[in-house]
Amino acid sequence: MKRTYLDHAATTQPLASVIDEVTEHLKYSGNASALHSAGRRARAVVEQARERIAQAVGCDSAEVIFTAGGTEADNLAIKGIYRKRTHINPQCRRILISSIEHHAVSESAEWLEAHEQAQLCWIPVDSHGLIDMKALKALIEEDPENTALITVMWANNEVGTIQPIREIAELSATYNIPFHTDAVQAFGAIPINFRQTGANSMAISGHKMGAPQGIGALIATRTTALTPVLHGGGQERAVRSGTLDTASIAGFGVAAQEVTQHLAEEMVRLGTLRNTLIERIRHEIPNATLRGAEPESIEELEQEGATRRLPHNVHFTFDGCEGDSLLFLLDMAGIESSTGSACNAGVPRPSHVLLAMGVDEEHARGAQRFTLGHTSTSEDIDALMEALPGAYEQAHKAGLAAHVPNEHIWH
Repeated sequence: MKRTYLDHAATTQPLASVIDEVTEHLKYSGNASALHSAGRRARAVVEQARERIAQAVGCDSAEVIFTAGGTEADNLAIKGIYRKRTHINPQCRRILISSIEHHAVSESAEWLEAHEQAQLCWIPVDSHGLIDMKALKALIEEDPENTALITVMWANNEVGTIQPIREIAELSATYNIPFHTDAVQAFGAIPINFRQTGANSMAISGHKMGAPQGIGALIATRTTALTPVLHGGGQERAVRSGTLDTASIAGFGVAAQEVTQHLAEEMVRLGTLRNTLIERIRHEIPNATLRGAEPESIEELEQEGATRRLPHNVHFTFDGCEGDSLLFLLDMAGIESSTGSACNAGVPRPSHVLLAMGVDEEHARGAQRFTLGHTSTSEDIDALMEALPGAYEQAHKAGLAAHVPNEHIWH
């Protein structure tokens, strides 16, 4: 059976150039921290990749701290900033966090709440998943001196809504509060410029854009003080110890360079496919509701790029069926999709993102996310639409499973 892959937000196929680059560097040994010839060669590869990534994200190369992925980068930022701030001021324990964060951020903050007396303040969003700026300002003004950090993701991994990151960073800077943004979904999908936003730190990942899995980076200004989460050899500005994965880092650098060079045209290409799919689902399945921000028109994509919604993201809820049932029926038909975050796959509970957007639990359980990537074509859209109406009809007949209490639904 021909397979149609529509889960690029979870991970995407490595680029051919990346496979060549990684394979080439796997032929050589050498620790980038060593002083002999093999070590210096590895170091040169790492630093070239660091420069490429810095250019792609709009930062200085010294601000790129390599990690094992976006999850580690988020953990380092949230825990590292919090611990440094509380060390300076023991009363500085408030963390302002959006209610739609990826679990790498929300569970890091919740761990600090459970073990290190952090006080979490959840920032609400509207029905499209857009941050409420007035509510954020009000939360800050409750106690700005004792607010350790603010964290809001650049673009949501489930519904694709893009946040006003520069405005949030400006507001944070007004009160001298560090601001972290999880840009894992945004990097490689829309133009991002770390320096221009004014954020203090930003998490990115390689495998969302055609680099290997298991490599990412925390972008952090030189003045952003971080307490290390890992201890050891003192690599990466002494805040992230561990032997560097030279081959994967090289692949990450190639992917960052290649994707950003072609980003403008790829946004339009994927946005066109996205809009076509949204219109076809709306036309053929009236009981489907688009979640997240309204998509930009092709003209808007050509003139301004994606400003409201990630160009590759399509997220619907389907009335009267379980998202998992729909996913498995589509999978049987050769279509690979998702009910939301891959990190939360297989857990029978509605999305916290949809609940935060005001979607009731019954409708939230019918979620299905289709995400496009560099291998996606119009034939993939046709294949999905050939299978989706029948799969939905079957899933709707099966109905909703018995309610499972959800102890993890908060805010």
